[in-house]
Amino acid sequence: MRGYFVTGTDTGVGKTRVAVALIHALRARGLRVAGMKPVAAGAEPGALNEDVVALRAASNVDAPLEDMNPYAFDAAIAPHIAAAAAGVRIDVERIAAAYARLAARADAVVVEGAGGWRVPLDTETDMADLAARLGLPVVLVVGLRLGCLNHARLTAEAVRACGLPWAGWVGNRLEAAMPHEAENVAALRARLPGPCLGIQPFMPELRAADAPDWLTLP
Repeated sequence: MRGYFVTGTDTGVGKTRVAVALIHALRARGLRVAGMKPVAAGAEPGALNEDVVALRAASNVDAPLEDMNPYAFDAAIAPHIAAAAAGVRIDVERIAAAYARLAARADAVVVEGAGGWRVPLDTETDMADLAARLGLPVVLVVGLRLGCLNHARLTAEAVRACGLPWAGWVGNRLEAAMPHEAENVAALRARLPGPCLGIQPFMPELRAADAPDWLTLP
């Protein structure tokens, strides 16, 4: 077991919630699991990014923060813009080395991307390049809202075009009630490469949890 790379149809679709759920589900199998957020953007000065905090709290592996989160930027903007403003270049090989150190400590590493699949990291590379470098099975998080069918299908096509292993997809309820949710989920089940690993219930706030009963690991 090596882990998963968690991507999403967009930013703010619940990647962290799904990554935390995956960590807890793997832990329930008796595995040592580390969470990783290679690039985090958005935090108060001197504070940790809330996604990083959630992944660290869910993990049961003691690892250096700089390996779990090699790049952290205060401004909640696209990674390549945040890096340029800070005078930093995001190095995929540095991230890969940090991942290797985590993998040496853990049975599995759950890596959460930033934004969506093709978010730029610099002028030449993007999040898809990082995922390809790590080579982990991809879990796609689909934010259940208007427009999700198009976004999900395009992202799934892009992931498959990279030749990476496809682990499955998770639907995340972003609202307490979505109009025609059942019809949208049925369309996703019919059109996305399977399997559907689960539909995450609506949660107003991110919180740690035991192994979720809605998630089925591949």
